Amino acid sequence: MLRFIFWVVVVSWSLALLRRLVQRMRQGAAQSHAPVEMPNDAITRKLVRDPVCGVHIAEMLALPLRQDGELLHFCSAACRDKYVSETRKIAANG
Repeated sequence: MLRFIFWVVVVSWSLALLRRLVQRMRQGAAQSHAPVEMPNDAITRKLVRDPVCGVHIAEMLALPLRQDGELLHFCSAACRDKYVSETRKIAANG
């Protein structure tokens, strides 16, 4: 009798696991065919590096500053102001 109960439990667990596996496969297949939306300019986006804090940011979101013929990009106004103030300190001491 115990062997019978043991096999009934094993078979029922196996069927439950198989059912879950099939459901996950169906959900994965449904999700993999969903269209992925990408912005039109996603391929042409360029990342630039902030010279103060080192953060990489999209060029179109960065704050530009042209100094001595060089174009620099900053992640925030605080980083830009810090760069400008440090540059003035170096120039005054030089």
